[in-house]
Amino acid sequence: MSDLSDRSLNVNLLKEPVLRKLCEVLEKSNSDNKGWRKLGDLFSKSRRFRMSSDEIEMCSLKVLELDGSPSRMLLRLMGDRGCTLGHLIDFLQTMGQTEALQCVKPPGIQILIQPQSVAVIAGHNLRLSCYAVGKAGVQYQWFKTKEELPNRSSPDLVISPVRLTDAGFYICRVNCGDNFEFSQWAQVDVFNVTNVFDVGMGPHSLEGRLKVVIQPQGQRLLVGDTLQLECGAVGRPIPRYHWHRNGVPLLFPEASKRRLLIPYLLLEHQGKYRCEISINNERTWTNEVDVFVGMYCNCPLLPTDKVALLIGNLSYQNHPQLKAPMVDVYDLTNLLRQLNFKVVSLLDLTESEMRNAVDEFLLLLHKGVYGLLYYAGHGYENYGNSFMVPVDAPNPYRSANCLCVQSILKLMQEKETGLNVFLLDMCRKRNIHDETTPNILLKVTANIVFGYATCQDAEAFELSSSGFTNGVFIKFLKQRLLEDEKITVLLDRVAEDMGQFVATKGKQALEIRSSLSERRALTDPVLPDGGSDAGRSHSRQWAKAHELPESMCLDFDCGAQIKLGFAAEFSNVMVIYTHIVKKPEDMSFCQAHVTNLSLDLDVDPKEMNRETPEETGIYLLSSSLPQHCLYTRLSSLQKLKDQLEFTVCLQGSFKAIDELVEWTTDVNIGKPLIAKLDLHRTMRRNSCLQTCPMPHSPSQSPCHSPKPEHFHHPQDHGFLSPHCASPYLEVYLPLQGAVGGSDLTSSTLYDNCCPSGHACVASDLANSPARASIPIETTDDISELQTVFINSLQLHHQ
Repeated sequence: MSDLSDRSLNVNLLKEPVLRKLCEVLEKSNSDNKGWRKLGDLFSKSRRFRMSSDEIEMCSLKVLELDGSPSRMLLRLMGDRGCTLGHLIDFLQTMGQTEALQCVKPPGIQILIQPQSVAVIAGHNLRLSCYAVGKAGVQYQWFKTKEELPNRSSPDLVISPVRLTDAGFYICRVNCGDNFEFSQWAQVDVFNVTNVFDVGMGPHSLEGRLKVVIQPQGQRLLVGDTLQLECGAVGRPIPRYHWHRNGVPLLFPEASKRRLLIPYLLLEHQGKYRCEISINNERTWTNEVDVFVGMYCNCPLLPTDKVALLIGNLSYQNHPQLKAPMVDVYDLTNLLRQLNFKVVSLLDLTESEMRNAVDEFLLLLHKGVYGLLYYAGHGYENYGNSFMVPVDAPNPYRSANCLCVQSILKLMQEKETGLNVFLLDMCRKRNIHDETTPNILLKVTANIVFGYATCQDAEAFELSSSGFTNGVFIKFLKQRLLEDEKITVLLDRVAEDMGQFVATKGKQALEIRSSLSERRALTDPVLPDGGSDAGRSHSRQWAKAHELPESMCLDFDCGAQIKLGFAAEFSNVMVIYTHIVKKPEDMSFCQAHVTNLSLDLDVDPKEMNRETPEETGIYLLSSSLPQHCLYTRLSSLQKLKDQLEFTVCLQGSFKAIDELVEWTTDVNIGKPLIAKLDLHRTMRRNSCLQTCPMPHSPSQSPCHSPKPEHFHHPQDHGFLSPHCASPYLEVYLPLQGAVGGSDLTSSTLYDNCCPSGHACVASDLANSPARASIPIETTDDISELQTVFINSLQLHHQ
């Protein structure tokens, strides 16, 4: 234990509370020239000690780490060079840092013995002790929580006999003249044990022993019931607990309490339970008990988690550019997060990036999870199978260049998910050049819902507009998504709304294919602690990959200070903004630019460091960003191979000097957001690829894709939806509703992949034949069970 009265004490031996408080003061005072940078400057210039500028810079980079502290790093380096408490006090006095001096001055009161937490049996004796010394005599006063205990003014608090009502938290105040110090808190647990001799303890045999006095009891419960297991042990200090099931430690927080609570039981919670109890190096176990979990036919169906992957492809390299997917993904992300979905939203993915994103999505799925996949971009449908087209697909593209939705469904089924929802906002025209007939064998499950933005062999549309607008599907879906209804009922209502939209009436109708037999809604609450340990581990990894870098303040030698901030537009799109916090009085102009970004990101210098968010392409976040900044938008973070390093360049001019003066500092923010998952690696796990249908030869599966010159509008929007015409799906085809008014009827409507090779405007729609039926397509290789199942499908009309 360190003694602050000893000036020869090395600063590395300071007690943690002192060190923590000292670091807080130094970092808080850094902007006033009384912080850790000033301390480092004095230390490096002293005759006895030396510290390089590189080491000072290494301290500053600690702000980029979780819980990183530049002050703590600096003090550690000072201690390594032999800096003592006396030297530190001299430096702080030179700085005039009185607040920091208060942290390291010798205390007037020293508490030598702290009260210890304890667990006792009712009827035994309880003793808590606190001993202190001071410059003069000391006085004591005990408290229970905030209540002062009368006539309890000695170093020892003795309660004999102790009662159940004496359980709680105790603390002692030590006075010495005008000064006072509080001891640490001590927790007292009191157990009501009817016969202490049954547990091998006499009324005076408690002190220093660890003994189990309450054993857990086996239980028979039903799915949906609450499990409560309780144990208890006496000893000093208070014992620590950790519950195990079937010999494996449980990892959720409640498992470290003496009362184990699982609010909603699942079948997987059945097993043998026991608790490990320890005090210091002594440990013991409770008895092992059986917990049986049975089924109850009317128990509610709730997800163990809710996960969504949203992909919007718009900046195609060899095909017409789209516009609406960005707005659609953004709006859908915000709505799903309101429903407590874990959402990853990605724009403009290549084939390998899409496959790796699907792999990461699959890692989050386990038994009972609601999984949702939304896709907006180019695509096609052949033989009941839907294909999503990556942004790097060649022209013409082939099935080998695309992702098959049905193969993803197959992998989701293997995870035993509670609900699989596919929202496919894309065209479903047949690819006349692709004769591949993939054979994907799917399980017969009653938990699958497909929501297609358009009918089979039809187009999906986006509206031509000078601004950013939703595609037709999301325009109506977002008005209903938060409703607490069965997902198929919700989609039925969206279909009715779309049927009233005059601009697409008769040409784009929402199609719903479902095998859902239970009442499952996107609003269903997640079971508390319903996930598996593996699922929670992957969820933590996913959450870590969606953390923004901490904002930071950068100090420059000229006396200027800027704030470097970050905002996420999508999981792979980040905004960096710089803001001048302060500048010297004689500086007439000051701006901070971000430069030297990684070549992996392919950022156009002309769109960096703009004075308004819109100038750099930030349209959706502009209202939530701080004003009076310079903005830079970094897209395609998934392509980042190394940590993101860049230079912040401060340009300024002074009243006495006409020329601009520059100062620079380098910043490393690690791998931000989705970059942590390394989606750029070529087919890292191959799990998605292995189930995707592959052609026998490139010549057998070319996908027809209209050439860019056939499109009249550069912002055409096509939604491609992976679709499985599998034998378990029930098909809903909404009838067209009556013509209704719309605020967008004056807009021009475009299709993204018209089979004739030209853009379909609203005036063309009246002359095109309507497609009123949806044939169910199968292949000759589907198993007999699946054939029987598909024959049972019914075509429903609203």
